[in-house]
Amino acid sequence: MDKIFLNELKVDAIIGIWEWERRIRQTVVIDLEMSADIARAAATDEIADTLNYKAVAKRIQDFVANSDFQLVETLAERIAAIIRDEFSVAWVKVRVNKPGAIRGSREVGVLIERGERPV
Repeated sequence: MDKIFLNELKVDAIIGIWEWERRIRQTVVIDLEMSADIARAAATDEIADTLNYKAVAKRIQDFVANSDFQLVETLAERIAAIIRDEFSVAWVKVRVNKPGAIRGSREVGVLIERGERPV
């Protein structure tokens, strides 16, 4: 199975458990890998025959910007569900990074995989 990826999608959101985090918007960085059979699209050169990563990016940006979760775990799970349900993706890997969340660490976050892993 082929994969379509989208890396370093940056979105400002309300995310965190601390009171101060609930009052500000923080940048989260999202990386996605999605299973897709791109053979038909490669043959036809038509966007309708592939997973439209621009549409995925727009949907996820809108969702995250309007979300209000405490945990990046919850955010990652909801992103995976949207991609699988709305874009008919069998497998997705979602990485949600909250830069600067831990002093001394460049990145901290979660990485989840949902669905049937491609061969």
